[in-house]
Amino acid sequence: MDMSTPPRTIGIIGFGEVGGIFGRGLRDKPGVEAVHAWDLKFAGDSGIPVRMAAQSHGIHAEDSMAALCASATLLVSAVTASNTLAVAEEAARYVRPGAVFLDLNSASPGTKQRAAQVLEVAGAKYVEAGVMTSVPPYGIRVPMLLGGPHAAALANKLQGWGMDAKAISEKLGIASAIKMSRSIMIKGLEALVVESYTNARRYGVEAHVLPTLKETFPQIDWEAQGAYFFSRVVQHGKRRAEEMRESANTVREGGFAPLMASAIAEKQDWVAALARDGVFDGIADKAPWQAYADRLIAHAQLDH
Repeated sequence: MDMSTPPRTIGIIGFGEVGGIFGRGLRDKPGVEAVHAWDLKFAGDSGIPVRMAAQSHGIHAEDSMAALCASATLLVSAVTASNTLAVAEEAARYVRPGAVFLDLNSASPGTKQRAAQVLEVAGAKYVEAGVMTSVPPYGIRVPMLLGGPHAAALANKLQGWGMDAKAISEKLGIASAIKMSRSIMIKGLEALVVESYTNARRYGVEAHVLPTLKETFPQIDWEAQGAYFFSRVVQHGKRRAEEMRESANTVREGGFAPLMASAIAEKQDWVAALARDGVFDGIADKAPWQAYADRLIAHAQLDH
């Protein structure tokens, strides 16, 4: 793709929450003739509602990676962390020479470097992205750090579309190292809140614990933050656990034992498994954190 002109066709790989937001958000940008998407959920009769939902937003639902890559001059990968490399390898089989591959996935520097290698061999221009906060509140304007030799040129294009994209380094892995280091802290806080708050409520001491947190960190609304953290882990714990395993890989690649990152992944995965089992079914949107904690306490008592 010639970086001096906008991409004519955008291909979204993975049409989940993030992929859907980017697909819909880029559809009407200047110079974009079409947005196509491919997701495993599109396959078969069960995929008809998902394909129709995409098409209702003017997005062409493709039936394979090959079909998606055939026309796309800018590919945007928005899959789960554990699928980052596999998707890059599959795309490399079909990608058009000169196409740009923007990798939004939360993966370690080593994973991003391996993904870049297979795509560059196929003639694509790989750009890693570190998406620095939750996408839904921002949409396509979510802050992103881009890395790699093609990052600056792509950042200019995305900025022209009103996106908050900043080229941070020509070296691949730097943007991901920033993202993964931050994730240890943010996802770690989520895991700590789930464990601390639930434990405090189990012993009936939350009215004593939360005020001490407010005293130490008065800028944080610990009640509201607790509710938000619980809800995000319940809704997206599986994806967060995969991200934390990639954070653990990042720590390991740096030569350290990922003791904290690995524990955070286990905690996120544990909550996600309970969510799949229906433990949190029926809890209303914007429910207080106590609603989630009470379900965890009840589940623990059933186990005993």
